[in-house]
Amino acid sequence: MAISPKSKSLWFALSLLGTLDFIIFSEATTDLLIHRDSPLSPFYDPSITHFDRLHNAFQRSFKRINHLKAAADNLNHGSNLQAPMKPGGGEYLMKIFIGTPPVEVIGIVDTGSNLIWTQCLPCIHCYNQTIPLFNPSLSKSYQTIPCLPTLCGQRLGLPSTQCPDKNTCGYSYNYADGSHTVGNLAFETVTLGITNPISVPNVTFGCSHDTGGIFDASGSGIIGLGGGNLSLISQLGPYSSGGKKFSYCLIINFGNGSLVSGPEVVTTPIINHGGFSVTLEALSVGKERIEFAPKGNVTKGNMLVDTGTTYTLLPSDVYNGLVHALSKVIRAKRVPDPNGDLDHCYENSDKNMKLPIITAHFEGGDVNLLAVNAFSMVKKDVICLAMVSNPLSLLGNLAQTNFLIGYDLDSLTLSIKPTDCSKL
Repeated sequence: MAISPKSKSLWFALSLLGTLDFIIFSEATTDLLIHRDSPLSPFYDPSITHFDRLHNAFQRSFKRINHLKAAADNLNHGSNLQAPMKPGGGEYLMKIFIGTPPVEVIGIVDTGSNLIWTQCLPCIHCYNQTIPLFNPSLSKSYQTIPCLPTLCGQRLGLPSTQCPDKNTCGYSYNYADGSHTVGNLAFETVTLGITNPISVPNVTFGCSHDTGGIFDASGSGIIGLGGGNLSLISQLGPYSSGGKKFSYCLIINFGNGSLVSGPEVVTTPIINHGGFSVTLEALSVGKERIEFAPKGNVTKGNMLVDTGTTYTLLPSDVYNGLVHALSKVIRAKRVPDPNGDLDHCYENSDKNMKLPIITAHFEGGDVNLLAVNAFSMVKKDVICLAMVSNPLSLLGNLAQTNFLIGYDLDSLTLSIKPTDCSKL
């Protein structure tokens, strides 16, 4: 694939917008996923360049990976940490409305955790946020969940619950970096959708009265999209004719149901162990195939699918094999990344570099990663492989760009379809 003048912007652009689709009450609704560096984001800084934004995204990803690895270690050692993320470091935001009348909540989207929560009044210890805190006393639809075995307890999937009194179901939720949210669970009406907005009653959410750790002032909580009982997806399931399904499409440039279908769809099983993982058997460049493990010995769920990390992580042997295969077909001078973020970079002084398609061989089918999914222009004349060597295998958001990705939590499958997301 040659880089044409028309497509040069793709090499340093992040997936700045996206869509998140649900089917509720037999109606399809779409919400907007806003990258934190988009002009629509409250985090947007107009004074920095595209290259600066990409560098900052990589730096956030490095920090996030450390927390993901810490969470994996905690899980392996029996810790009760349930959310493998740095809560203040998510890349995508989502706006929903809670209460009657509806109040805006801007939450960090996280497929690795389940609880939906926002900071509430009265607040014992909260971080400063840009938008007002949610005031339950002003909502006609707010109902505190009582401390009853059928409504409160471990069955909800929370690492710990405690009841300050018989009328209140309390919770304490710890994240992998030591951050936490403590408050009470409540039923509330949630309204979502930029197209065909829909209100769903009796959604369980956390009203946080004590929030500690690293959080950004422009966000007011977390929107958990995991597979547990308390996630937004699971709670919308009973109202959906299609069950527990959602899909998203990350858009390359500024530019909307849940069912991903058609002749180009690849469907692969997912494993839910905190986050959503799939099985990646091999990568190939042309006819050269790099196996993740000898045939038949691939670990199921070896690749975490994560929208909160920009680049893709590969085991060292797979990464080295991929770099070796790329060196045979990319005829360009190797140069270091001027930002020190990525390890395998090329000089692109003639603006006509030809980059190969990297094919990802998933259990269930093959997906072609185009240059925009696998490489990034980190400086005017430098292009780098947007993949790094790491013990934790992870499919980052650049690799997911311009694919319609659908999750079916009933059948535990993930479907991937090449899509021009800007036209949805």
